[in-house]
Amino acid sequence: MRSSRWALAAAAGALAPALLLSTPALATSPSAPAPVTVAGSLYDDMDIDDLRVAIARILADPDCGRRVTREANALLDGGTVEEMRAWLETGYRIAQAEDDRVALARILADPDSGRRVTAEVNQLLDTSDPEATRAWLETGYRIAQAEDDRVAVARILADPDISDALRAAAGAALDDNTPEALRYFLETGQYEAR
Repeated sequence: MRSSRWALAAAAGALAPALLLSTPALATSPSAPAPVTVAGSLYDDMDIDDLRVAIARILADPDCGRRVTREANALLDGGTVEEMRAWLETGYRIAQAEDDRVALARILADPDSGRRVTAEVNQLLDTSDPEATRAWLETGYRIAQAEDDRVAVARILADPDISDALRAAAGAALDDNTPEALRYFLETGQYEAR
């Protein structure tokens, strides 16, 4: 939901000048068009209650990081309308980017992180692209983890000394082939089958 709002705001900002300049009055005018100023952000028309609701929605996200939580709570406790607008327009992205980098560092520090996850995290840390990092945490991490989990399950199956029950459980996880089934097998199912 958060990324769709950013996408809509970015699309509106990118398309507004083109749409304004393509109107018949401006297109046929012999003189140079006046500079186009795009209206402010979508938060400009919000009153303090609407701004508080927008910030509260951000806080309701279970993946909300420490910096976002700290800054959002400070604004709700006593921020001015201008401070809330400024944070929603730019401060939130900056705080989210910091929280995302912390999340990447935690994933990298996890000894259970596989090769693909580690390689992708290192690449994200090298590029420092907040949008790519957010997208990876929302979708790419799950995909990379699933690939690493498939490799881990295949390694278990490659052991000739495993029990029939463990072999069946590992085979079922690979047959299901969903990230959730693979993760469940590695975290719980293999121990139940042993």
